[in-house]
Amino acid sequence: MPQILIIDDNTAVATALDVLFSLHDIETRHANSPEQGLAMLHEQEFDLVLQDMNFTADTTSGEEGQALFRHIRDAHPDLPVILLTAWTHLDSAVELVKAGAADYLAKPWDDGRLLTSVNNLLELAETRRELARRRQRELAQRKSLHERYDLRSLVFADPASERVIALACQVARSELPVLITGPNGAGKEKIAEIIQANSANRKGPFVALNCGAIPSELIEAELFGAEAGAYTGANKAREGKFEAADGGTLFLDEIGNLSLTGQMKLLRVLETGRFERLGSNRERQVKVRVVSATNADLPAMIRDGSFREDLYYRLNTVELALPALAERREDILPLARHFLGDDGKALSPQAAQALQRHNWPGNVRELRNVIQRASLLAQGPRLEVADLNLPRAPARPVTQGAEEPDRARIMAALEHAGGVIAQAAAELGLSRQALYRRMDRHGIPRE
Repeated sequence: MPQILIIDDNTAVATALDVLFSLHDIETRHANSPEQGLAMLHEQEFDLVLQDMNFTADTTSGEEGQALFRHIRDAHPDLPVILLTAWTHLDSAVELVKAGAADYLAKPWDDGRLLTSVNNLLELAETRRELARRRQRELAQRKSLHERYDLRSLVFADPASERVIALACQVARSELPVLITGPNGAGKEKIAEIIQANSANRKGPFVALNCGAIPSELIEAELFGAEAGAYTGANKAREGKFEAADGGTLFLDEIGNLSLTGQMKLLRVLETGRFERLGSNRERQVKVRVVSATNADLPAMIRDGSFREDLYYRLNTVELALPALAERREDILPLARHFLGDDGKALSPQAAQALQRHNWPGNVRELRNVIQRASLLAQGPRLEVADLNLPRAPARPVTQGAEEPDRARIMAALEHAGGVIAQAAAELGLSRQALYRRMDRHGIPRE
């Protein structure tokens, strides 16, 4: 049952509130003074506080209530507080709402409005507790991953990243081929390294080949090797990537760029472990775990005849879909701080918000380049928004009936409103309580 603490020197007020809330299965406790209320908050957890603004006879300034509220906010920053007073001062109300007060109601109060506000705040408090529990579970799972597996110093914090990494670790010990899909610069090679590091052949070589960086007429020689004279410029025999990766892992990035002839030969190697160098009739045998990656739509390429369907299913025994950085925004700031390294510079709050708002079309690679450039050129001890040199994306107002605002739009609205919750909520077409719920859902801290 939810518990509310009423801090009011008027016993009649506390009794009336107790009767009202008891009819709606809400338990109350009463403190007669700010000192007693703070002591009770120290001893017991409450879901919400209803506090008066004046506690001394013939006092109407509200200063006692303001002081009490600030003490509560300092000690319990996430505890919702509703202010009640017979002496309303609009300026005080606005200032305390800016400071984090959940609502401000005049005595005598309207029961319906008070109950609506209380129920909304209790729902928000439960959402916040569930979010905290979820974050604790995520932290425990992340700690377990770091303890059980070699994650190659990968920096991540977003649950979307964690799911991919956990699956990569789970499939690492099998010998099955793995296909990693995702946009360029998202970190697919790092996932391949994690698979290798936790596999049975982790002591073997890890060989990477970007199929998109090699001319099509040379890709087969890169993969399978070539004898002297096999093609123009082949002055001596050379081994290919499969031979180099024997006993380990071969990572084939941009697998969609492989020619149809190369695809056919790759399929044969995957099925038999045997291949021939270009210009040779002698078969060679290798044992290689193949991990491939692509940002291409391979099913679409199969439909237009540019990628073999049988090879696709051979490569795609297990698929790891790595989301774009814009879809795992909780990774952005940890990665940015990691890229800053030990040069002593930090991110200003405004710069951190700008990083979180940016869509990162170049993904982790773009973020690394932005941070390294800004760190080099920044004049002060902190990176400011101007140092990042990001394109400015103005906040877009959201009207009633518009689509659900995502995390980036909420962050932009909060910055545009200077952190004033009521103003940001109005810009997004939401109530304060609805905005708080969405902030908690997306893990946005309340300042």
